[in-house]
Amino acid sequence: QLKCGNCGEVSEKWQDLRLLDSAPLKGGRGSATMVQKCKLCSRENSIDILSQTIKPYNAEDSEKFKTIVEFECRGLEPVDFQPQAGFAAEGAESGTPFNDINLLEKDWNDYDEKTKESVGIYEVTHKFVKC
Repeated sequence: QLKCGNCGEVSEKWQDLRLLDSAPLKGGRGSATMVQKCKLCSRENSIDILSQTIKPYNAEDSEKFKTIVEFECRGLEPVDFQPQAGFAAEGAESGTPFNDINLLEKDWNDYDEKTKESVGIYEVTHKFVKC
């Protein structure tokens, strides 16, 4: 969910941000991942995923917070995150790929045939840090 930096209005609906999305900024000033006009104050705001900051979350990062992506926020501030489908993982020891992982329930598990072990992602949490 996103909050307007001008009036503080928090969107009721969840917003999807995808790296490949691009919308033009008003006045031909470039583009951003999302450009949105606030329903309350009518201000045009934007948020951009900084692709060069995307980092994997590995087994050794388990149970720690780690910066996995940064955003350039111009009037839009992320205030909550709800993971969806489309995540991917790789077996730490086997290299087995697991694609299209759905983290909507904040947990996922599967079985790695190569290692004959259960694998999973559990208790997904997040926090936003302003820079």
